[in-house]
Amino acid sequence: MRILLVEDDAGTAADIARALGAAGHLVSHVADGRQGLMEAIGGGFEVLVVDRMLPGLDGLGLVRALRAAGIATPALMLTARGSLNDRVEGLDAGADDYLAKPFALPELLARVHALGRRPAAMAQEATALRVADLEMDLLRRTVTRAGQRIDLQPREWRLLEYLLRHAGRVVTRSMLLEGVWDIHFDPRTSVVETHVSRLRAKLGEPHLIQTLRGAGYTIRPPDP
Repeated sequence: MRILLVEDDAGTAADIARALGAAGHLVSHVADGRQGLMEAIGGGFEVLVVDRMLPGLDGLGLVRALRAAGIATPALMLTARGSLNDRVEGLDAGADDYLAKPFALPELLARVHALGRRPAAMAQEATALRVADLEMDLLRRTVTRAGQRIDLQPREWRLLEYLLRHAGRVVTRSMLLEGVWDIHFDPRTSVVETHVSRLRAKLGEPHLIQTLRGAGYTIRPPDP
């Protein structure tokens, strides 16, 4: 299986990656919650192993964001906090299993294998993203609004997909630069604003992409 490991403790991450690799799995490791979210959104993983306490974005926030975007990849959450309330909180956030530290690596492997054996339908990611009368079909690579097809350039497609996967939530300029342009610094250009303006024009009125002054953007149904 392809497994995404999101763990900021280098020693723990090395031990887990070594054990999973020895069991025949392909492991991708990131140490930051926000980067983990971007990797998981990109897809291609059968199981996620996510630490609860992470820099950038904690494990709870990461899993909540994935579930809100319709991404159902099974997630095992790791934590040093093993109380009943903590486990319930993790499961309520959308985690499929919860393992308290310290743990035995054979137990972690068994839980990962159990998640990987779940029926494919349970782990199937969304094939279409929708807000109001706007629909993006990820399989046919088409965008329609009120049944009318909208032709997008590749970067416009990526921008709209990113916004739709975060529908109803605030997306900052920095998040767009990283998630759409793969730029991890602020180039001090208007590239984001220009593309948002072009995308708005193609989607038509009433605007679904809204600017939240001083915060970023969100895509949601227009106000009544």
